[in-house]
Amino acid sequence: MFDPDIAPSGTLLGLLQRGRGDGTLHALAAPRAEALAALNHCVLRDPRRDWQVENRSLYYARLYLDLDGGLDEIERHLFHPDDLFDTAEERTGLALAVLGHLASYGRDDALALLRRYAATGGNWAWALDELALRDDDAGLLALGLPVLARFPHTPEGEAALATAVRDAFEPRPWRLWAEDRRAPETAARVRAAQEQGSFDRWQRQLRPSGPRPGWSVREVLDWAQEGLLLHPAQHRHVPATRCLTAVAGPEDRGEIIEAAAFGADAARATALRYLAEHHDPQALDLIETAAADPARLVADAAVTAFERMRSTAALDRARVWVHRTDALGAAAAGMLACRGAAYDSSLVLGALRRTVRAEGCDAPVLWDLVDGAGRLSIGCAAPVLRHVYRETSSSHLRGRAARALAATDPAFATGFAVECLWDCEESTRELAARHATTADARVVDQLRRLAADPAEEAEVQTAVRSRFEPETPTV
Repeated sequence: MFDPDIAPSGTLLGLLQRGRGDGTLHALAAPRAEALAALNHCVLRDPRRDWQVENRSLYYARLYLDLDGGLDEIERHLFHPDDLFDTAEERTGLALAVLGHLASYGRDDALALLRRYAATGGNWAWALDELALRDDDAGLLALGLPVLARFPHTPEGEAALATAVRDAFEPRPWRLWAEDRRAPETAARVRAAQEQGSFDRWQRQLRPSGPRPGWSVREVLDWAQEGLLLHPAQHRHVPATRCLTAVAGPEDRGEIIEAAAFGADAARATALRYLAEHHDPQALDLIETAAADPARLVADAAVTAFERMRSTAALDRARVWVHRTDALGAAAAGMLACRGAAYDSSLVLGALRRTVRAEGCDAPVLWDLVDGAGRLSIGCAAPVLRHVYRETSSSHLRGRAARALAATDPAFATGFAVECLWDCEESTRELAARHATTADARVVDQLRRLAADPAEEAEVQTAVRSRFEPETPTV
């Protein structure tokens, strides 16, 4: 994750960076050159806070189609000299994904760019995955030689090739190359790499490095602590908690409580999680103390352990801690939002308002608070939910705000639901397809477009059909 530079939400660039439906609508109404400049800026400088989970590629590809946009800027970006040195996936991943969608829409120039980049580019594996879904067999077979030429005929090169084959997201190209009779040398290398990958997995299974049956509580805690001494350090307290569950008995409770209160960092984190998961009577007091510990590992483990608790005692303590201004207070607010009763609405609403004022519209705890406002149907939360919807740079949080508004804002169907039909997240488009008023002509046109678009998700198209198809009469 990284922190991108996001333009104000009222600008065309800011709307497109956020993936809002209004971004598409404003771009189509703006001068074409201005809209394309903003679009290219987004594609070449990935605006997502979490590029691995947030969707933008289909959203931007559709806008390229609507604007009849060329791909010269993307081409210059992909084949810039920086590509030789900056091999991070986030530099080119979004552009390659956009090209993949454009290729599926029949843009031959996008397909040609993907083929060229797969043969010569730094992030070739991503381009190859895009082609695996969209290119024909002949196009993929032609890439066999240039791709395998990246791996020298040395032990190191063959090991790297085996890793690439094993880790490929889409195996289709490798299978084609392994069966290509016109290139027997290439086929032999790929088959050997496939066999090596299977052998490596088998060897790892034969040599487990974790705890063994028969370990004691002390040995498990020591194993967790030893991970911090490695380079790079391994945070083992989560798997160590599972191991502790397997080996600990009632007679070990005193030792585990002592480790949670006074142990070394990783051992303490392990013991805290164990006690929380087993609803130990002392767990909450130990968590409260550990949450203020200067060691980040211990403090984070304490908060996480509390968040995972499902007991009535944890809920009661959350009502006490919700007014705290630290991470434990945020966790308490999130717990009340997710599991609190109707009489906790005022506490959830207060935490929602306080968080937006103090931390802005991208605070992590807002995900739970926004969900809680919708779950508890807190009608007076609608103004702050609308603010979060407009301002957050997270398309996932915006989608959650939209769902909460659907439950709290009577004007949602004629307001934000309309623009959500063009949103970058399919779950948000699905929500809009179920709620947006069909009195707006734009809504009917967009619903029909989504229903006919082969790239649209099945859940969205099901929601669209539910608006057009008459209900089946009951017998």
